[in-house]
Amino acid sequence: QVQVVESGGGLVQAGGSLTLSCVASGSIFRVNAMGWYRQAPGKQRDLVAVITSGGNTNYADSVKGRFTLSRDNAKNTVSLEMNSLEPKDTALYYCSADVIQWTRSGSYEARYWGQGTQVTVSS
Repeated sequence: QVQVVESGGGLVQAGGSLTLSCVASGSIFRVNAMGWYRQAPGKQRDLVAVITSGGNTNYADSVKGRFTLSRDNAKNTVSLEMNSLEPKDTALYYCSADVIQWTRSGSYEARYWGQGTQVTVSS
């Protein structure tokens, strides 16, 4: 079993900052990409940022220059530093982890999701 747990959401005023953290644990051989997605009420879940095990990052255009994603491979953790927050950033933020696991049949990769952490930005 693999668990993905997020933390760090909350309520902040526009222009403020928050840092979200996520840890993947359990039966893990290796974690490939880890990322953050968000879903506002009535909308689809969209990519915010993703980082490979090698440290390459990709950001949604809407957050470039404001959000920074980093990871600690040894701890299977990622952190999303969010600055200059805007009301449009309000959403439920989900962490994802692409995990490689070993079984008797060999290895396989699967994406695991956390339960989400709410970020609310007031104007």
